Amino acid sequence: MSWSGFKKSVNRAGTTLLQKTGQIERTVDREFADEEAKYRTFEKECQALQKDSKAYWDAMRAMTAAQTRIAETLEIFYGSADRTSEGAMAGHAYKRSVDDLDGGFGRELAKMCAYFPVVNEHIAKRNKKLLDYDSARSRLRKLIDKPSEDATKLPKAQQEHDDAKEVFDMLNDQLIAELPQLLDLPFEAMIRMQSKFAEEGYEKLSGVQRYFEESVRDDYAAGQLDAQVEGVLQEMRELSICGA
Repeated sequence: MSWSGFKKSVNRAGTTLLQKTGQIERTVDREFADEEAKYRTFEKECQALQKDSKAYWDAMRAMTAAQTRIAETLEIFYGSADRTSEGAMAGHAYKRSVDDLDGGFGRELAKMCAYFPVVNEHIAKRNKKLLDYDSARSRLRKLIDKPSEDATKLPKAQQEHDDAKEVFDMLNDQLIAELPQLLDLPFEAMIRMQSKFAEEGYEKLSGVQRYFEESVRDDYAAGQLDAQVEGVLQEMRELSICGA
């Protein structure tokens, strides 16, 4: 930190202390406070969603790993002769499709959450400039209430006040104008991300069907596969070795 930056930090710390003791008036902007509160809520919810998304994809990876282990066991059971079988090719296609989708939504959400530190930096800068403005305003009022014998002090204090106010107003107005827009854009992005994920998931996973016979695809479309599976299970139950 430069010497100038160090002095500003010390002055701002002093201003904060004097505001807490009521010796310097604190500027309160209700409009900004409302927008910041909305932003903080949104930030918290997005970070929670990102955390939940990570847990979801961790579960998906665990499921895929389990499926891989099952596939490897079946491969050993059936032998290398079945590597080109309908089931083996379908299983490989399914795993490839899941790998392509893995984490897509989570990555997009992470990109969105990466903007929060940048926005927070702008808010922190605005708050620092607010302290500078409050301090300059306090000095100006003191000189107006109790004029100094040095005639140059009042114009200098007025200029410092005006400069500090201009910088603060610019940052404050920018945040008030853009924070609501920031909250609206991610909401639309979230919808688009979920829609994209659903569309890609359907497209990739539906491609697995081409490895099945046409009759199987027709049965799936007609909702008959569940009944067929239940029929196989019933045949197993009827075997003596599967009886109670």
